[in-house]
Amino acid sequence: MSVLLGVTTVVLVAGLPGGSRSAAGQTNLKSPENVEVYIIDDTFSLKWNRSNESVTNVTYSVDYKIPEIDNWIKLPECQYITSTKCNFSSPDINVYEEMKLRIRTEKGNSASPWYEVDPFIPFQKAHIGPPEIHLQAEDKAIIINISPPGTEDSIMWAMESSSFIYSLVIWKNSSDVETRTETETVYTRAKIHKLSPETTYCLKVKARLRWQIKVALYSPVYCIATTVENKLPPPENIQVIAKNQVYVLKWDYTCENMTFQAQWLSAYLKKIPENHSGKWKQIPNCENVRTTQCVFLQNRFQKGIYFIRVQASDGNNTSFWSEEEKFDTDTQTLIPPPVINLKPINNSLCVYIGAPKVSQNKSVYQHYPLIYEITFWENTSNAERKIVKKRTDFTFPDLKPLTAYCVKVRAVIEDAKWNNSSVFSDTVCEKTKPGNTSKTWLIAGICTVFSIPFVLYVVKVLWKFILYVFFPSGKPPSIIDQYFSEQPLKNVFLSTSEEQIERCFIIENIDTISTIGINQIDENRKNFNSQTSQDSGNYSYEDENSGSKTSEEFLQVETM
Repeated sequence: MSVLLGVTTVVLVAGLPGGSRSAAGQTNLKSPENVEVYIIDDTFSLKWNRSNESVTNVTYSVDYKIPEIDNWIKLPECQYITSTKCNFSSPDINVYEEMKLRIRTEKGNSASPWYEVDPFIPFQKAHIGPPEIHLQAEDKAIIINISPPGTEDSIMWAMESSSFIYSLVIWKNSSDVETRTETETVYTRAKIHKLSPETTYCLKVKARLRWQIKVALYSPVYCIATTVENKLPPPENIQVIAKNQVYVLKWDYTCENMTFQAQWLSAYLKKIPENHSGKWKQIPNCENVRTTQCVFLQNRFQKGIYFIRVQASDGNNTSFWSEEEKFDTDTQTLIPPPVINLKPINNSLCVYIGAPKVSQNKSVYQHYPLIYEITFWENTSNAERKIVKKRTDFTFPDLKPLTAYCVKVRAVIEDAKWNNSSVFSDTVCEKTKPGNTSKTWLIAGICTVFSIPFVLYVVKVLWKFILYVFFPSGKPPSIIDQYFSEQPLKNVFLSTSEEQIERCFIIENIDTISTIGINQIDENRKNFNSQTSQDSGNYSYEDENSGSKTSEEFLQVETM
């Protein structure tokens, strides 16, 4: 123990003297100086210096105090001792609660004042002691069995015994050089592979806690020689592949005509500090196989982490077990590719991602937190665009109208520790529909085509109306021109120096009109033209009566 104490120390400086000086006997006794406390596993050590070397035959006593008890309690191992060091086992205390120590010098009936050590929590001050190691040699490997620090009924590490992880340093004894530094985490039963046969190796191991930063002590150095090379080498390159509802276990082996067996062990057993060599179990359908692979159902293993090993045999000789392969059912689970549906909407493309169905119409993705990696490109282009989505439905907007686009997707387990994904789905291509702009132009074109005849018709009617109003034909029908030789009337809308009075006649039978009637009408018109009026809006009664008489005469002629 003294050797270990010399490696690492925890120093707690003594506080100011407490208590009262003894009233009887000598008064020149002084309290100890430079008091230091060490804790390694469950062993407490207290060291100090004498305050006065000239005073001899003195003894020392140590007390402790815990929060549950108001009085100081004597430490049995540290009462009236003559040395300046005291080792004592952890008292029956809660190592996660504060503890106090005090010490004084005594001689006869006299005693120095008490020195109280600064309060401390034992678990926080404790150092991790060296683990105990047992070695076993093979031809190209060394098996290490590690016992955790502390005793079997340790109080300090009672809650932490399964939380220890171990690292080691190993080197060839002949080189005296540590060729390997601290390796990866090893369990309480570890196997160091890829060594040389008939070679002596030395190693040392230390333990540490996963979530605590503490000083840890290496074990003493242990050395062992590997054995003569075995006739049969162990299988190599162990791997597990998931296919559909089964696992395929494969390995490499150089010799032929061999039989193999494979075993498995739950990973949690590796964390238990005990020998688990007898807890390996045979993998179904992987016993006495003559090929370098075997197949077993996935439902034989619950979700979890396992270790797998393989051994070869030729009937007379048996190889050592292969290097243990870690096997996580989550990372080995085969994720099938997703199913894609595309739906074009105008110049956008809606993507729907589905999962393959298994029995009872259940999705194979229901137990995994998935994200989707989408590769998207225009069918006529090689420029790919990659995005990641959590949703199973999304849209690619603002695409080119009437253009084909292609999509492929793969499912990826979101948790980084799994690092597993499916292969890409089948490529699906779809053509976008005409966009809103194209539809607008199409409607506008149709409307234009149908509106042209209507517009032409309206223009034609309007033109005829304009010609009729502003440019009327001055020539009456030819039938009337035979009987009326006067000049055509001017347009009523145009200004004239003399307004004309339009007269209307009803002609039923032109052939019966006599020359006398025509002459009378002409004479009457001459009489009308000879009249002048300064007000174009006033008409003489004479003309009207004359007109009326002419009409009557005209009708009389007609009846004749």
